[in-house]
Amino acid sequence: MSTSSIEWTELTWNPTTGCSKVSAGCKFCYAEIMTRRLKSMGQEKYSGGFKSVRIHPEELNRPAAWKKPSIVFVNSMSDLFHPEVPLDFIQKVFAVMNSHPQHTFQVLTKRAERLYDLDQDNKLTWTPNIWIGTSVEDEGVIDRIDFLRKIKANIKFLSCEPLIGALPKINLLNIDWVIVGGESGFKPRPMLESWVIDIKNQCEKQKVKFFFKQWGGKNKKKAGRLLMGQTWDAMPEIQ
Repeated sequence: MSTSSIEWTELTWNPTTGCSKVSAGCKFCYAEIMTRRLKSMGQEKYSGGFKSVRIHPEELNRPAAWKKPSIVFVNSMSDLFHPEVPLDFIQKVFAVMNSHPQHTFQVLTKRAERLYDLDQDNKLTWTPNIWIGTSVEDEGVIDRIDFLRKIKANIKFLSCEPLIGALPKINLLNIDWVIVGGESGFKPRPMLESWVIDIKNQCEKQKVKFFFKQWGGKNKKKAGRLLMGQTWDAMPEIQ
C-alpha cells in the first residue's frame, strides 16, 4: 500500500504486478515505466520486470492494517483480470475486499471480456464497496463498455485515459462514472479539448458523474486540470 497522487483515489494496493499490452492506450504504459524504476532500485516485488505477471499472497493481509477508511485503487501496477492471474487468486483478492467494507476498492481492467465471463459464471462476489471500471481510450475498444455495463457490481466506471481519440455517442447505460485524462510523458499523444467537452456533455445528458483528471503533456502539472475554467471532480457516493 502507498499513498497515491492519482486525483480520484487515496491509496494504491498491488496484490499482483506485471502486465502485457493489449491496445493503443498501453503504448506508453505508466506501470511499465515505474516497474523499470522500481526494479533498478532493487525492489524484489518488481524484480521479474513488467512482462512477468506475478501474484503476491503476502499482500492479502495488508488492508487489515489500514485503520482509516480509504479509497483504494487496486493493482495500479497490473491488471487483476490478466489471463495469467489465476482465478483462485482473483477470488482471494475479492474475499479481502468483501471483508473490509470500511474501504472503497476501485478495480480497473482492460480485460473486460474476462471480467464479464467470470461474473456471468458467478465466480465473483460483489459487495457495495467494490467499484469496477474499464479503460476506454478510443473507439477501437468501445466494446469494453458493453461487457462492463452487464457486471453485477454496484458502481461501474470508465477511465478514458489516455484519451487518444474522440468518443462520440457513448452508451452510458448502467455506467455511473467517467474519468477523462490526457497522456503524459516524453512523447504524449495529443488530446483535443473538443473530445473532452463532448464526453462531459454526454455524461450530463445521461446523468453520469464526470471527473476530469488532467490535460497531461510533457509537463502535466503546468498543463493542469482546468476545463472551461474550472475543475470537474464528481464521483459516485461512497457507500
